[in-house]
Amino acid sequence: PGENETKVNLEELKTSVLYSGPVDPAEWVGLRKSYPLLVYLRNNLLMLAILAFEVTIYRHQEYYRCRNNLTTPVTKTIFHDITRAHLDDGLVNCVKYFINYFFYKFGLETCFLLSVNVIGQRMDFYAMIHAFWLIAVLYRRRRKAIAEIWPKYCCFLACIITFQYFLCIGIPPAPCKDYPWRSGNANFNSNIIKWLYFPDFIVRPNPVFLVYDFMLLLCASLQRQTFEDENKAAVRIMAGDNVEICMNLDAASFSQHNPVPDFIHCR
Repeated sequence: PGENETKVNLEELKTSVLYSGPVDPAEWVGLRKSYPLLVYLRNNLLMLAILAFEVTIYRHQEYYRCRNNLTTPVTKTIFHDITRAHLDDGLVNCVKYFINYFFYKFGLETCFLLSVNVIGQRMDFYAMIHAFWLIAVLYRRRRKAIAEIWPKYCCFLACIITFQYFLCIGIPPAPCKDYPWRSGNANFNSNIIKWLYFPDFIVRPNPVFLVYDFMLLLCASLQRQTFEDENKAAVRIMAGDNVEICMNLDAASFSQHNPVPDFIHCR
């Protein structure tokens, strides 16, 4: 580029994909020459093997139940004979219960912790959007109110991770056209571009951030399923309900309404 075409110094231009070397158009669509080929395809083959293993297990379980006239369990748990009544019946049954229903009981808190982790790991413009959503969800306070807004939150996570995926891909470098925020009239530097998570040939968006967003989306989707399970009577009988015990009561009076022994305000 000429002197008036960009404000980027020479050292930064050397790291740009457009000017550091020849550009292979096939790499933009995910094709790259590799030798040996098995090393290049091993992750894809591993994913196919895991999916085939999962389908085999589900088919085997379905065939076994049909052959022995067994019904499908209400909940997808490991220990089918453990219910809410076994939670206070020894340490072993307590561990079994939480192996079955840990996310059912603490999934919402786990999603909040993952949201804080996304904010702390990213520290950019999208982290600020995640913070606003976290405040909006926490402002609802009541679990039923959070359950009403949760599908919108899951939709937001799915849309924003898709949008960021396209930002990471960016435009093809083969036409040798730079982004408008790298022009001479744009008042953008590398730090601002990195904070805004803009596509760029010099400071490329960090794709690792999408892993944090995906983990949050995965747990949020599981929590959405948990909110739906809470309205099923069969699940509530097995795992217990998640209804708030007290709404406007003093903490010292919890023991009057809580069926579980209270070791804090027992006096």
